[in-house]
Amino acid sequence: QVQLVESGGGSVQAGGSLKLSCAASGYIFSGCGMAWYRQAPGKEREMVSTIGGDGTTTYPDSGKGRFTISRDNAKNTLYLQMNSLKTEDTAKYYCAADAVNGVHCVHLHYWGQGTQVTVSS
Repeated sequence: QVQLVESGGGSVQAGGSLKLSCAASGYIFSGCGMAWYRQAPGKEREMVSTIGGDGTTTYPDSGKGRFTISRDNAKNTLYLQMNSLKTEDTAKYYCAADAVNGVHCVHLHYWGQGTQVTVSS
C-alpha cells in the first residue's frame, strides 16, 4: 500500500515562496504520473500541476510562471516550488499519484492528507 505524506506548508506573506514536498512510501512507478491539487474553504478541489512519467508538466493559467513541479524518482518524492504567492493561493494542498496495474497507470489512485498553505497580504 502506498502512502503519500505532504510537508512544507505554512504561512507566508504575499510575494513569498514555499516549497512543498510529498514523500511516498511504497512503490510509485516512475513511468506513471503524479500531481498537486488544492482546495480552499467553500471551493472545489482544483488541479495545481501535473507531471507525467515522461516528465511532461502541466499548469493551469493561475500557476504558470509561478509554480514548478518536479519529482525525484530515486527518493520517491514529489515537489512543488511556489513563488510570488498570492492570497488566492491560500488552500490545503494535496499530492496525488497514479497506481500501476500491470502495464497501466491508474489515474491519481493515491492521495495524501494535505498540507495547509496560507498567504497573507
